[in-house]
Amino acid sequence: MDQRIRILITDDQLPTREGLKALLSFVSQIEIIGEAANGQEAIVMVEKHQPNVVLMDLQMPEMDGLQATRLIKNRWPEIKVIALTIHPTYRTEAFEAGVDAFLLKGCTIDLLITAIFEIDELGGKLL
Repeated sequence: MDQRIRILITDDQLPTREGLKALLSFVSQIEIIGEAANGQEAIVMVEKHQPNVVLMDLQMPEMDGLQATRLIKNRWPEIKVIALTIHPTYRTEAFEAGVDAFLLKGCTIDLLITAIFEIDELGGKLL
């Protein structure tokens, strides 16, 4: 892979964002381009930085991840969104909103990295 996958991490919990950033920083093909604490910040960051993939928490203040995903996919359909949540019951809603993959927080880092690479390269829906 010649080009790095540009990632935006969106989660209202700072420790979660920092943990994801630390774990993904060890993958040379991934570049973390920014962080957002809610859906509104995610929209601004997507517009400004045009990431390849957004890691999106679903429950956040101000604008939740479902609404943010709908807006992102409506305006930038080529940008991939991975829902990363503690709520397995949101799976159907998340796919209806346009997510490209659905993962539960606490999944292995290998699963997360695999999902990032597969949706970036194939553009398909996962999990």
